[in-house]
Amino acid sequence: MAEVLAETETLTGREIERVYVDKGYVSHYAPKPMRVFRSGKKRGVHGQIRKELRRRSAIEPVIGLCKKDGHLGHNYLKGRNGDQINAVMSAVGYNFRLILKWLKALFAEIVATICHAVITLSALRAAS
Repeated sequence: MAEVLAETETLTGREIERVYVDKGYVSHYAPKPMRVFRSGKKRGVHGQIRKELRRRSAIEPVIGLCKKDGHLGHNYLKGRNGDQINAVMSAVGYNFRLILKWLKALFAEIVATICHAVITLSALRAAS
């Protein structure tokens, strides 16, 4: 874990204060000031840490969805670069699906507003 944390700090340019892991994670070799929190832990967890643990559990279904629908589970690209490209393309596909869902809802709202305006206008013309 120490290697991954050092690499992550290098990539992000920020110091990592807390690490959140799942229940299957058994041991770690993290620097002393760093605090590692396992999901499902009740004792000693309060405030901001509890909020962040809940946020972590909200992200896990997205990862599962990317594995299933975004083809993140099967990688047909070769090497380490292929792994990275596959992960990025899966995230891009997930974001495109979210944007398309939002555009569909927006288009439905626009059509409903136009239909409502046309019906109101035709009712006003019929009344006069």
